[in-house]
Amino acid sequence: MKRVELYQKVRRAVMIDGMSRRGAARYFGINRKTVDKMLVFPEPPQHGRFGRSFSGKLTGFTEIIDKILADDRAVHTKQRHTAVRIFERLRDEHGFTGGITIVRDYVATTRLRSREVFIPLSHKPGHAQVDFGEADGIIDGKLTRFHYFCMDLPHSDAPFVKAYPAEVAEAFCEGHVAAFAFFGGIPLSILYDNTKLAVAQILGDGKRERSRMFSTLQSHYLFEDKFGRPGKGNDKGKVEGLVGYSRRHFMVPMPVADSIDAMNVRFLDQCVARRQAVLRGHSQSIGERLAADLAAFMALPAVAFDPCHMVTGRASSMSLVRYRTNDYSVPTAYAHQEVVIKGYVDRVEVICRGERIAVHQRSYEREDFIANPLHYLALLEHKPRALDQAAPLDDWVLAEPMHRIRRLMEARSGKEGRREYIQVLRLCERFEQPLVEWAVARALDIGAISFDAVKMIALARLEHRPPRLDLQFYPHLPRAQVGRTDPRSYMGLLSQNGASTSTGALA
Repeated sequence: MKRVELYQKVRRAVMIDGMSRRGAARYFGINRKTVDKMLVFPEPPQHGRFGRSFSGKLTGFTEIIDKILADDRAVHTKQRHTAVRIFERLRDEHGFTGGITIVRDYVATTRLRSREVFIPLSHKPGHAQVDFGEADGIIDGKLTRFHYFCMDLPHSDAPFVKAYPAEVAEAFCEGHVAAFAFFGGIPLSILYDNTKLAVAQILGDGKRERSRMFSTLQSHYLFEDKFGRPGKGNDKGKVEGLVGYSRRHFMVPMPVADSIDAMNVRFLDQCVARRQAVLRGHSQSIGERLAADLAAFMALPAVAFDPCHMVTGRASSMSLVRYRTNDYSVPTAYAHQEVVIKGYVDRVEVICRGERIAVHQRSYEREDFIANPLHYLALLEHKPRALDQAAPLDDWVLAEPMHRIRRLMEARSGKEGRREYIQVLRLCERFEQPLVEWAVARALDIGAISFDAVKMIALARLEHRPPRLDLQFYPHLPRAQVGRTDPRSYMGLLSQNGASTSTGALA
């Protein structure tokens, strides 16, 4: 390629000074055809080839290359043809005699033409985009992979980020509820990808069948849903950018927190602080532009959506209900009964005949066993021999006085002593466990080794009174009727005592 200075000299020599083209070629030491090009163009052509020009040796082979590249669109990205592999196939399968360079140039040009081109978009106030991301953090001292829900308002770029243990439907819906509460309103529409959390099925005509839980959420808040093209994340580029931004800024360095709730408090503070930023191309901050979004939002309903996955089930003969492969306990009185199971992000609730009978922290393991030992104590009182083999009690941590009072009760009364110890354990159904443990320790200190004594001491502590026996709490004890004492009876006793003493002296 010739420099611009050479172009200027050649063009001036021919066009101004009258030098012939052949003479200019001899004088400047260039080809005659090059002189012709210089007279047509005032400067050297830019780098790269233009149009569809390619070597004549590729004639008849370009259709084969185009078909290979088209077929590659349906193949895993890591198993697509490279230019070298296409050259090898042309050579070995189709008798191509050209070099690899012309094949590589043609493949690069074809791929460049096939790259998608985008249109800059403007975003009206009152709309949102939603997506999930994932990252690692140190939660409660353990390295944990968590998922985070992101809602972005494209007009103002205002963010909302909240972390969850897993990317499940309950977290998806709870994220909406939390975001609406955070912004103080409901967007007119929300754009999603085709996540299965919202879309149960894409039908043949392109219409989408919503999941039941998402449809209920949408019916509650009445926002319009929109969906991007399958596999086209750029359709919701704003929230895609928020997913990356929050990972790079909120989660670097790796967040450390005692719990997910504590980490979410930090994320919300960072979302609020983000409103002070003035982004490129804008003269107002995110917070100032947010006012237009909030003005366009719909008002929140009087009652928030209950973001839970609800299923029906039956408590088994071992007082267990199964939810998402895991078994959760219920009180033994509800065994064999129909129940409703409500799965939230952080807990599982069990309902029977409109009454909440059990609440457990949710487990995201598989085939896990989550039991409350209090659910089985009523049955153990009737089957005391199963006390040491009861699986729900295996992980129950009790203070040392609890084990000591059991040894004393069983040493004194055997099987009945074990039953009485279970009655002491059942006090945890009515009182906090630390209070029961304190009452047991106090009873041991005063030598009152009985269920009644422990119960009386616990009640006295709650009522802020000294422990004393109150018969109203013990209706099974007989009540004695004691009459009023006559002082003359006491004087008679004294006179009788004096007469007895005199008689003894005379004897």
